[in-house]
Amino acid sequence: MEVSVSALRAELKSWIERARDGEDVVITERGIPVARLSAVGSADLITSLTRDGLLTPATEERPVHTPPARPAAKQSAMSGLVRRIRR
Repeated sequence: MEVSVSALRAELKSWIERARDGEDVVITERGIPVARLSAVGSADLITSLTRDGLLTPATEERPVHTPPARPAAKQSAMSGLVRRIRR
């Protein structure tokens, strides 16, 4: 399917939807083809890598990272003095 640059600009979202659905969209400028808009097959990349044996699915849930608790900071005499001076 062909579309002019001006029509592509005006209705970009609909042309992207068509390309995503598998249509090859040829972009023309003054009737001359200048570019092609087509779908990218990367959405199925993980599936194909798993199927080819290059990637193995996880066998268990990934643990949630919880940062360790910070120890209470010791208040030195100097930090107390600085705090009083700033007030």
